[in-house]
Amino acid sequence: MLNIVLHEPEMPANTGNIGRTCVAIGARLHLIEPLGFIINDKTLKRAGLDYWDKLDVTVYRDYQDFLDKNPNAKIYMATTKAHKTYTQVKYEEDAYIMFGKESAGIPEEILVDNEDTCVRIPMFGDIRSLNLSNSVAIVAYEAMRQQGFTDLSLEGELHRLHWKE
Repeated sequence: MLNIVLHEPEMPANTGNIGRTCVAIGARLHLIEPLGFIINDKTLKRAGLDYWDKLDVTVYRDYQDFLDKNPNAKIYMATTKAHKTYTQVKYEEDAYIMFGKESAGIPEEILVDNEDTCVRIPMFGDIRSLNLSNSVAIVAYEAMRQQGFTDLSLEGELHRLHWKE
């Protein structure tokens, strides 16, 4: 099962959207405090719609608490400071993909210790970053694609209506 990790997320709407994405792909969500909102924030629940109760979510006191409780985690760090793109790595089934807070990303001291697992989303020119929930969706779906979209519905169905008799 894929793991999405948010390091000190600030905006409840982004976290709600990310929670909804996690439910859609069967991923776990890990939230590292401090959070910029309370976990029962109405905006968080609104963005997650009726999916929040289906979400596998764990909250940690800080980054060290996260590491202590996930000692064998292979963690990819999504950052604009990475040397390779998110498509240049092979994500394990139980990979952890970490994203930083909206205003500052993942702290530099964490990135320096994990430089070989840092990945970036290519962007044009001097664009600083993408929206956090969009970034999570891009990288998470690449990980799922690499795994053959295991357990995801691959086909939809049109409901053909007969408008003319």
